[in-house]
Amino acid sequence: MASSGVRLGQVESAGGALLWLEGRPTEGGRSVIVRRAAGGHTADVTAHGFDVRSRVHEYGGGAYLTHGASVIFSRWDDQRLYRKDPGQEPRAITPDPPAPAALRYADGRVTPDGAAVVCVRERHSGSEVVNELVRVPLDGSAEPIALASGHDFYSFPRPSPDGTRLAFSTWDHPNMPWDGTDLWVAAVGADGSLEEPERVAGGPSESVFQPAWSPDGVLHFISDRSGWWNLYRLGDRGAEPLAPLEAEFGVPQWNFGAASYAFLPDGRIACSYGVGPERKLGILDGELRALDLAHSPGGRASLTAVGDRVAYLGVSPTEPTAIVIADPDNGESEVVRAGAERSLDAAWISVPRPVEFASASGATAHALFYPPRSPEADGPEGERPPLVVMSHGGPTAAAERALDLEVQFFTSRGIGVVDVDYGGSTGYGRAYRERLKGQWGIVDTEDCIAAALHLAGSGDADAGRLAIRGGSAGGYTTLCALTFHDVFSAGASYYGVADAETLAQDTHKFESRYLDGLIGPYPERADLYRERSPIHFVERLSAPLIILQGLEDEVVPPSQAATMVEALRARGVPFAYLAFDGEQHGFRRAETVRRALEAEAYFYGRVLGFELADPVEPVVIENLPERAS
Repeated sequence: MASSGVRLGQVESAGGALLWLEGRPTEGGRSVIVRRAAGGHTADVTAHGFDVRSRVHEYGGGAYLTHGASVIFSRWDDQRLYRKDPGQEPRAITPDPPAPAALRYADGRVTPDGAAVVCVRERHSGSEVVNELVRVPLDGSAEPIALASGHDFYSFPRPSPDGTRLAFSTWDHPNMPWDGTDLWVAAVGADGSLEEPERVAGGPSESVFQPAWSPDGVLHFISDRSGWWNLYRLGDRGAEPLAPLEAEFGVPQWNFGAASYAFLPDGRIACSYGVGPERKLGILDGELRALDLAHSPGGRASLTAVGDRVAYLGVSPTEPTAIVIADPDNGESEVVRAGAERSLDAAWISVPRPVEFASASGATAHALFYPPRSPEADGPEGERPPLVVMSHGGPTAAAERALDLEVQFFTSRGIGVVDVDYGGSTGYGRAYRERLKGQWGIVDTEDCIAAALHLAGSGDADAGRLAIRGGSAGGYTTLCALTFHDVFSAGASYYGVADAETLAQDTHKFESRYLDGLIGPYPERADLYRERSPIHFVERLSAPLIILQGLEDEVVPPSQAATMVEALRARGVPFAYLAFDGEQHGFRRAETVRRALEAEAYFYGRVLGFELADPVEPVVIENLPERAS
């Protein structure tokens, strides 16, 4: 799980070649651009010493683009843009920043005349962070020129095929891009400047995603104006829906460069859509036709046309995540790069089944349940298995039917797992997403508890051995569940939020007003922030907890974990704490991934009363009384 695979992302095409990103845990988490030529030959584009990642919004994405056989990419170390031409070393085309990583670039496109890159730039100067659109000469001969500024955030700068217009999206605090965005079209002047930008879609309560021009110059975009992220075409009479369905064609814009549809040479549109974890690859030609494929499009939307075929990031409940090329006519597909070098024996794989259950409010919530599975062992007769509840991050993320080796790590050891799509999750329309408005720490927590009790009540789990785990926002849900409720016997928080008020005061620009919508405006409702912060109610927490934290995390600062640890120590609650140098918000290094997961499993064994079959490095658990054998 830690070292036999790679993290695949950002699928692009150029001149018949297919390109993608590989995050390699065995190389310290370094991201590499890989190219597969039309004939099938595959090779790295970026060599050792180059880590292709952007830090715009801290979450990055859109870290590279293509121009013929050349690539332009953002380098992690200094965040400058580099150009890599065939047979040559990469060279920087943006200037040295005044301070390390002070100028960051993402989400670019080359102008049709091949003279420049239009992209998002994020400028850091002390405590001030400014986001804007800039034009960067492709040969690096001059400083970038600012094209648009004044909004808090920008994304998707997309030149029209003839270069006369530029589409882009913006949003402003306190909105997040899935709350409300504006879509603009501006004329491009002879010098590349923007003239008379016009808002053509969007608003404070409409989320617009992935504007893109068709080859004949018609602007398309995804909007949730109907309550669902559907695909639209902008015509003389305004926006025309192309496939009006109660299904999601878009995804939350946490990362730049996401693409859930692409234009085929014959005018058809390939698109990813679905409800909840059930996603399909469809071909739109007046009517929408779904392809029958072994790999469905993943939640990390990345889809492009390669000649007359479609390439996408595909997932399967039994096969590793993969780069897949599919024929839009007959649905024949080919895996060109699997995320794991070796497959698991099917006898070990727990395939999820969807479950629906009533939440505390009476609303229906959703989850994927993975029962324990092993060809070599059975649980003790008459004994129900422990259950780990997975609370995803975001909190707008979602469960998906993908082979997740973290899940299989637990199920292969006799522990059930339920991946909960609590209220606020993506995939069920805007109304379901907005169940969390003003209710973060309440609805998400109650839905996770309801999922656990539902499975315990159906006989699928032991009500006395329920655990909950989560990272980031999921870590916050985990801490809330353990602090304000008495259902779970253990928990694991990966870089989780312990103090909502501190997070509102001490996080990066992208999320600095996020909690306005999730909890309430700050500081006006500081009372709510305190009310919802587990750190202030540690006296209510009695369940053992393991905390895992990256020490270079800019999203949830390590101070949150440290404060929680001190409170647990003073309170006498059993806990373990693992901090990892060199890790950010999400662990990338093989050694970290392995140590964290084995430590978590060891922790559950100690506090829930079972021994792991495989030996792992012990974890120091403070305040844990000795259990009777």
